[in-house]
Amino acid sequence: MASWFQRLKSGLSRSTTRLAESIGAALGRRRVDAATLGELEDALIAADLGPGVAAKLVESLRGRKWDSEVDVEDVKRALADDIASILAPVAAPFALDPGRRPHVTLVVGVNGSGKTTTIGKLALRLSREGCKVVIAAGDTFRAAAVAQLEVWAGRAGAECIRAPDGADPAALAYQALERAQETGADCLLVDTAGRLHSKADLMAELQKLVRVVRKRDASAPHRTLLVLDATTGQNALQQVEIFRKLVDIDGLVLTKLDGSARGGVLVAIAERFALPVVAIGVGEGAEDLAAFDARQFADALLGITR
Repeated sequence: MASWFQRLKSGLSRSTTRLAESIGAALGRRRVDAATLGELEDALIAADLGPGVAAKLVESLRGRKWDSEVDVEDVKRALADDIASILAPVAAPFALDPGRRPHVTLVVGVNGSGKTTTIGKLALRLSREGCKVVIAAGDTFRAAAVAQLEVWAGRAGAECIRAPDGADPAALAYQALERAQETGADCLLVDTAGRLHSKADLMAELQKLVRVVRKRDASAPHRTLLVLDATTGQNALQQVEIFRKLVDIDGLVLTKLDGSARGGVLVAIAERFALPVVAIGVGEGAEDLAAFDARQFADALLGITR
């Protein structure tokens, strides 16, 4: 089986190819001058790293000493080093708090972001680590999401708590927490609806869910993860803004990097929000979601093997 870094490089290949071609074109003159730096900044913005990050990276390149003729690989390594520095403070692998049992994790995100699959993969990983997991299929308006969670729960040996279609998600979450406590579960993963056509309704639903769960455990939820789809590019930043107003987000998961040429958006998100990035996904398989590593991501994005 390919290593995680190999899968990450493969998953980021669209983003890498787009960025590498732009960097190569900008460095056609083999010198780092004002014109080249301007083209590099445009290339970084086009790769969805965002204007703020692009300006910061170019300023760092400007401050380095370069020979009269530069090697493209040297520039890519310099960019990777600076990107890794931006990302390092937000790399925070998902872990349960042993003082909270069951550890309640609320998972939010728009429909189609990969939220349900992320919950399934987290459940499988935790089960393999010896944790007893309960899943709450809280998106009660999407039968497909519930069915998908039941499949993942079966793979993980986890219990999946569901309710009739259209049932109250808050009541289901309460029931699931009650069950997790009764069975001595280590973790409760709660799926939620992701309908953004009415932000007011979604806010009310999420806030009610939190209020009701706290009747059972005043400290819950102990973690709230926002799942983002990398293929949405800069729209992912808007989703972070929206969900931060709905609920207290304290962790991010970026999915579908393998289907996007916009992987650089993760750098823009990290620079703007400084929220912990707990995991990234590069495919549908159980092994295609892993803890976020800043150095590995930066090297894979620039196509570097050290």
